[in-house]
Amino acid sequence: MLFSAASRVLIQGITDPLGKVYAPLMQQYGTQIVAGVASGQGDTNFHGIPVFDLVEQAIATVGQVDTTVICGHPYMVLDAALEAIAAGIRHLVLLTDGVPPLDMVRLLRKAEATETLVVGPNSPGIIVPGEILLGTHPPDFYAPGPVGLISRSGTLTYEVALQLTQAGFGQSIAVGIGGDRIVGSSFQQWLQILEEDEATQVIVLVGEIGGDSEENAARYIAEAIDKPVVAYIAGRTAPLEPVMGHAGAIIAALVADLSTEIGTFESKLAAFKAAQVPVADRPSQIPDLVKKALQKVS
Repeated sequence: MLFSAASRVLIQGITDPLGKVYAPLMQQYGTQIVAGVASGQGDTNFHGIPVFDLVEQAIATVGQVDTTVICGHPYMVLDAALEAIAAGIRHLVLLTDGVPPLDMVRLLRKAEATETLVVGPNSPGIIVPGEILLGTHPPDFYAPGPVGLISRSGTLTYEVALQLTQAGFGQSIAVGIGGDRIVGSSFQQWLQILEEDEATQVIVLVGEIGGDSEENAARYIAEAIDKPVVAYIAGRTAPLEPVMGHAGAIIAALVADLSTEIGTFESKLAAFKAAQVPVADRPSQIPDLVKKALQKVS
């Protein structure tokens, strides 16, 4: 797995609102936060974490950093991410929402050229239960186990994790890929990562209406994934006409001039059925589908 208790983590924007709240919680969970960055606040510390003005200053003092968690203002995320990449950090977790789309385009071009993994923006981040917390996941909802959970949602990720934990199915990892219109890593990338992860026996994919990421993921599952996959799609009862924010899911297909069928609940359901992926009607059904999938594996 790319992330473990041994991962050395930097928090950019550690004194911004997100950083102030979640850096201590990540640290409490056991995440090895070696430094923070906050412009103008160098040579201070936050909850015992040394704070620097620049990423390069942090690395020069504390040594190698594997992952950075970016918590800053949306219009400062691009600069923070490019600074991290220039310093050699290859795993970026963007918690901030509302990053300008053109900034994300620039970042993703740089990430592709440098083989950098970007999670988010507008993401709850990543948790490997019992190992590391990189973001806003409530740790009490999670337990170590064989289920790899990838999701477009934030709070729905937590709900599904809690349902699984209460049913006795822990998680190998939970990843929120992000809810903004342009995000870094895709369902396909994480499906491939979990396909190769020895700790993951079954994958749960939580999607929602809008865009075509679930349809693309379903095709990829049919072509390249051997492990069992269970899906859930949020937004079954949402009205079709209004363009909604992420809280109700974005009908991005209309903006992108895709077919009006693409992005609907029916389109995504049909894609998963064609890939022979069972789809839960509600989150509470996911543990039963996971149980059946694990029985087939064993």
